[in-house]
Amino acid sequence: MDATTQTAAPSKAQKWTSYVLSALVILFLVFDSAIKLMKLPVVQEASARLGYQNETTFHIGIVLLLCVILYAIPQTSVLGAIFLTGYLGGAVATHTRVGDPLFSHILFPTYLATLLWLGLYLREPRLRALVPFRG
Repeated sequence: MDATTQTAAPSKAQKWTSYVLSALVILFLVFDSAIKLMKLPVVQEASARLGYQNETTFHIGIVLLLCVILYAIPQTSVLGAIFLTGYLGGAVATHTRVGDPLFSHILFPTYLATLLWLGLYLREPRLRALVPFRG
């Protein structure tokens, strides 16, 4: 593909696919943030197993929610994606440190990050121009 194809406005199918992918990621991460903010016992137990204290989990939920809000706003979506990539990288590191299973726990944040960036890539011509895929 040449540069003009990469920077062209997304097709209707690309836009809808991007909205669905981004919505799935946003819904999952808002849910994840909400259960951290509600201080549910199951979340507190899981966080303790990962080495986090109860008050830390609440703060992580706030940070996650702020990152998701940035991602959901079109004008700040790239910044939100960058912050969420860092957040999800921390999740990979945490699950690696405690020896969780590879495909279900360690790589799950990577799956989310892939969907997050793919959703953004499909609808954002400037991102496709910045990171072109050449055939």
